[in-house]
Amino acid sequence: MADPKGFLTTERATPTRRPVDVRIKDWKEVYNEQNFGDLQKQAGRCMDCGIPFCHNGCPLGNLIPEWNDLIWRGEKQSAIARLHATNNFPEFTGRLCPAPCETACVVGINADAVTIKQVELRTIEEAFANGVVTPLHPDRISGKTVAVIGSGPAGLAAAQQLTRAGHTVVVYERADRVGGLLRYGIPEFKMEKAILDRRIYQMEAEGTRFRTGVDVGGELTGSALRAKYDAIVLAVGATNWRDLKVPGRELSGVHQAMEYLPWGNKQGLGELKEEAPINAAGKHVVILGGGDTGADCLGTAIRQGATSVTQLEIMPRPTEERPSSQPWPTYPMIYRVSSAHEEGGERMYAVSTEEFLGDGAGKLRAIKLVETELINGKFEKVEGSEREIPADLVFLAMGFVGPEKSPLLSQLEVEFDERGNIKRAGDFQSTVEGVFVAGDAGRGQSLIVWAIAEGRSAASAVDEYLMGETQLPAPIEPTTRQLLA
Repeated sequence: MADPKGFLTTERATPTRRPVDVRIKDWKEVYNEQNFGDLQKQAGRCMDCGIPFCHNGCPLGNLIPEWNDLIWRGEKQSAIARLHATNNFPEFTGRLCPAPCETACVVGINADAVTIKQVELRTIEEAFANGVVTPLHPDRISGKTVAVIGSGPAGLAAAQQLTRAGHTVVVYERADRVGGLLRYGIPEFKMEKAILDRRIYQMEAEGTRFRTGVDVGGELTGSALRAKYDAIVLAVGATNWRDLKVPGRELSGVHQAMEYLPWGNKQGLGELKEEAPINAAGKHVVILGGGDTGADCLGTAIRQGATSVTQLEIMPRPTEERPSSQPWPTYPMIYRVSSAHEEGGERMYAVSTEEFLGDGAGKLRAIKLVETELINGKFEKVEGSEREIPADLVFLAMGFVGPEKSPLLSQLEVEFDERGNIKRAGDFQSTVEGVFVAGDAGRGQSLIVWAIAEGRSAASAVDEYLMGETQLPAPIEPTTRQLLA
């Protein structure tokens, strides 16, 4: 293990966040850099448990005790080698993953868990800073071709693994730049896009080809894909957003979160020549949904200069301690405060939207709320609790319900499961031979760490399909996939 007494003598400590009044004036990431010596002490808190439950908490199976020990010893190059052995993009997960590994940490049974996520992030950042992250070229070219549809984390992970296995891989993206939700859904203050771009440069140097602005299913049909490529990986995500059908939904000012966040990112990157079509400056903003996407809208609206921001959640306020129904090592639903929540706004719990109210000219002016109680698994209205709150803009951040039923999926003739996701077998292959599914498109809306794990596993399955065998690792084995389906 690292420091034999580390978990007893060293308290948990994470990097400090930049002062709120400073960071809301720019779009840069909110955290200050932690002194490397302090980080080593944090890594030294790892107990190297006989049964490392953090492995179970991490869908990628990251070798957490090993790279904690290596960082504690200062062996940075060996640490990044162990980290990259299971995770293609630790710079993404180190910023964006909610760290189920930490809630499964054995130290966390009766003390504060090891700062696994921060050690992971600093390990990869040290590697980039020291020039250790270089292109990995395949030993041989297989002559096989693969099309990956979608350039989110699942598509990128599948593409990188398959390129390194020697296949010719082309990633198709309908947007004008690569990255999917990493680029257009994640605000700059959570992950600066230069972090994404440097990894794309590595993938291009390895041989992965990217085609952006392509309407796959339109100008490039499913039949053309089948004729051109030996295998296809569908990593199109679960972008079919959940809507709220209440009176007034048609009013100007009511938008989906993913109609708003891309404009905020473009503004943060200085890519807009004129004002964004959806801008919170000087407006009363209400966000429906208490999750990460809602917090992203909150931080974006604050940076744009919103007059007020209110985030609504239909569920009661979570407790600050782990509920007895969610014991260690499960991931508990507890009250969490993101960096955006520190910056301002109000959070309201146990409320439901009854109606969007207009000004008589088709514009939103307020929303009508009612308090709710959860009784026998159903939300019941609290009589007499109706009230209005002002709203010039409403953002619906209530999650997603599966992949879009696009022309491409019809052309490929894939089938869907009872949840609306693309149906697949334990080997990630859809009901159409040679067409594989990775990430949210097959799993449903989930975490970035699951997306990368699925991309790696799907790549292993594709490689075996093309070559008859594979040496690519699969975090999610076929038997496990069948159990999860």
